[in-house]
Amino acid sequence: MTTPTTPPPTAPADSPAHEPEPAATPAPPPGCPAHGVSGAAPLGGPRFQTEPAQLYREMRRDHGAIAPVVLEGDVPAWLVLGYRELHQVTSDPVLFSRDSGLWNQWDRLPADWPLLPMIGREQPSILHTVGERHRERAAMISDALEAADPFALRQYAEQIADELIDGFCADGGTDIIARYAMLLPVRVLAKIYGFPDEQGPELVSALNDMIDGRERALAGRRRLTESMAALLVEKHAERHAEEPAGPGPDVASRMLDDTSGFTDEEIAQDLVVMMAAGHRPTADWIGNSLWLMLTDDRFAASLSGGRHSVAQAMNEVLWEDTPTQNVAGRWAARDTRLGNRHIKAGDLLLLGLAAANRDPQVRTDGSALTGGNNAFFSFGHGEHRCPFPAQEIAEVVARTAIEVLLDRLPDIDLSVPAEALSPRPSPWLRGLSELPVRFTPAPAVGPASEGTG
Repeated sequence: MTTPTTPPPTAPADSPAHEPEPAATPAPPPGCPAHGVSGAAPLGGPRFQTEPAQLYREMRRDHGAIAPVVLEGDVPAWLVLGYRELHQVTSDPVLFSRDSGLWNQWDRLPADWPLLPMIGREQPSILHTVGERHRERAAMISDALEAADPFALRQYAEQIADELIDGFCADGGTDIIARYAMLLPVRVLAKIYGFPDEQGPELVSALNDMIDGRERALAGRRRLTESMAALLVEKHAERHAEEPAGPGPDVASRMLDDTSGFTDEEIAQDLVVMMAAGHRPTADWIGNSLWLMLTDDRFAASLSGGRHSVAQAMNEVLWEDTPTQNVAGRWAARDTRLGNRHIKAGDLLLLGLAAANRDPQVRTDGSALTGGNNAFFSFGHGEHRCPFPAQEIAEVVARTAIEVLLDRLPDIDLSVPAEALSPRPSPWLRGLSELPVRFTPAPAVGPASEGTG
């Protein structure tokens, strides 16, 4: 078996720009004409929340490695469930293109179709760039991220983690999702991208509004895009004021100094994509790892100071409960066959990352993988995978967030029964709606707690 070589994990470049509201789409009648096969399942509904692993097993049983599904409005697509098939799709960017303009369903989509922001058309971001231009763009992003100082990155993450924990440590309990996991990654990313510290909370609000996919989603994306454009104006001014200075210390400055000829609009769009892809999946990685550690006896004994157990929990989450479940997508450049299915030119293939990670043909014993096996698909593969430096950044942010929390609140425990925890009802991203915890009240450690002497 050929397996992808997966570097240290983080948010994938393939991640959706936002998580739309799940739709209660009715299943099409047997023999869905769009697919020519029976039993196409709606990609949505409560089972993606309550029992996704069982749902993927049933889809694989009924359809094999490639399952017909319908999106909202009875729009047809294929869900790639098989590990080998997903490897094939993501390894062949010519046959299975990232160019959404190839889609054979555009003429039947209304202008307000709710999944448009995930799939896009003629958007000037790296998600919709192909060929040599995509490779140049990916290299620009990787170079800009790779120059980030890993020691400074961890220091930023620790400082922001301490600041957030100071806000609730005296309370004896909190919701770790709303008051910690969903606030921390974007604050760290904003710092290394070049935003001043005071803009961090505003960016958190805009990004979470965009990702929630509800009535404030478009306004959130607009605020975030405007913030990126204003940042680039500021960085241009700094470069001119400091000539002949070299590339600045932040990601935005290094992208502006790239000589590949990308416009400010393209760079701003890529910064939006990078922040969206790096925030929610990393926040869910933090939340899902803590969820595992607080509910599984294998980790409970080593919560206090158990550094190795943190790494094990994070790795197991990427195999068993990955934050990014399904990704849109790839489009067939011509008629082809995949997993004994006839795929027509322009068909949409959704990447079933969570299902592929659980493929029984590669997980024959069904064992939990808590060691160093990183051959999961949780963060993409092929040309459109998450850049390696971004993967390392997200791992540092997530692990630091968990370790600082356990250091500061060593007796942290659930304040509700484990069965009361509820993931968000989404087929795209998997994470908890809330994670209520209790702990012994502890003193703050930030500047406000140090007095004046």
